[in-house]
Amino acid sequence: MKTNLYIAVLVLFMSTLTALHAQNPAPAKEMAGPTAVMNATIHTATGRVINNGVLLFKDGKIEMVEDATNIRMDLTGYEIIAAEGMHVYPGLILPASRMGLSEIDAVRATLDYREVGDFNPHVRSAIAFNTDSEIIPVTRSNGILLTQPMPEGGIISGSSSVMHLDGWNYEDALVKEDVGIHLHWPKLFRNTGWWAEPGPTKKEESYEDDVKKINDFFAEAQAYDRKLSGNNQKMSAMQAVLKGDKKLFIHANYGKEIRDALDFASKYDQIEVVLVGADEAWMVIEEIKKAGVGVILSELHRLPNRPEDDYDLPFKQPALLADAGIRVSVSYEGNRSSRNLPFLAGHAVAYGMNQADALKMITLWPAEMLGISNQYGSLEEDKSATFIISAGDVLDMRTSKIERAFIDGREVNLVDKQKRLYEKFKYKYE
Repeated sequence: MKTNLYIAVLVLFMSTLTALHAQNPAPAKEMAGPTAVMNATIHTATGRVINNGVLLFKDGKIEMVEDATNIRMDLTGYEIIAAEGMHVYPGLILPASRMGLSEIDAVRATLDYREVGDFNPHVRSAIAFNTDSEIIPVTRSNGILLTQPMPEGGIISGSSSVMHLDGWNYEDALVKEDVGIHLHWPKLFRNTGWWAEPGPTKKEESYEDDVKKINDFFAEAQAYDRKLSGNNQKMSAMQAVLKGDKKLFIHANYGKEIRDALDFASKYDQIEVVLVGADEAWMVIEEIKKAGVGVILSELHRLPNRPEDDYDLPFKQPALLADAGIRVSVSYEGNRSSRNLPFLAGHAVAYGMNQADALKMITLWPAEMLGISNQYGSLEEDKSATFIISAGDVLDMRTSKIERAFIDGREVNLVDKQKRLYEKFKYKYE
């Protein structure tokens, strides 16, 4: 009897250890003291590359980014990180994502990015952000330290916030709250069939009616007066967008959709627009440039929309936009392969984009579009010490290997589920 009891206790103990081992790493502790990263190649994302650089940071802020061969420093009291042969980059930014809002696409209970109804500007994605998602450590291991989880569904789906990828809860992870509201512009066309057997593209007969709904809703929001009309959550949520205090992220893909969306936004002087998706932005480059808006491309690894287009048009589009002076970033639809964000930027380099702009595409430019460039997106004095140390070029999947990562000066644990599985089965088969 005692033997059976001992066995039962041992099994319970081992199960508990296994369960604990499978949990995500605990968020990082506050940094203990000033730190110096020495002798690395530092990519500041401002166009400056320092081949033998030193980066000093303290209390979560960058103190200095300079060429180590040109200055004298007293590093008494500093922890030294020797980074010879390594590369230092700003923490990468994944905009317009489902990170932390969805876990397993086939399991509805793990999805929390969509509400019912056409107009939900008062819905906030930040409070649904799941810091315990298994996808977060895997994404973080590839250098992505900031993201913008966004709501979906309907015409106006709600507001998004900027989160960092290391926190106990959504309040800890919050970088900037409610940066903008997402407007999904009506689709002019719809595809039939499925990816293996695509059918003909058909025009949406309801397009004009849906555009009218948007115009009516914005007109109502502009006329809204809380004192006269009482507290209306939807109308109240729109006021910050109309005053320019929040961005308006317009999701549109076809050229005419983009043109119509920009024409609509031009009626409101203070609205600041960011385009999301923008599959055919190349067709309306002049209109986008004139409007002065940023563009977040949804994906590069896809086929072109039209059979007559160049097969590599999606790969070339970032260079076409950047060469025209348009700030451009890139994201993934859903959580599918979002950890490969830096390699999308590297792919754009292979199709005409210069390397400096490709790095800005996943650091400084999205930071500017999200309104956080005063603290994130580049390595400059007095900005947040949010950066990564890579063994190779972070844009090249052949050499990129993230060795260390810091968010606001705190060193982040880079253990994730895939690394645990690798070690598990490496132990078994060795």
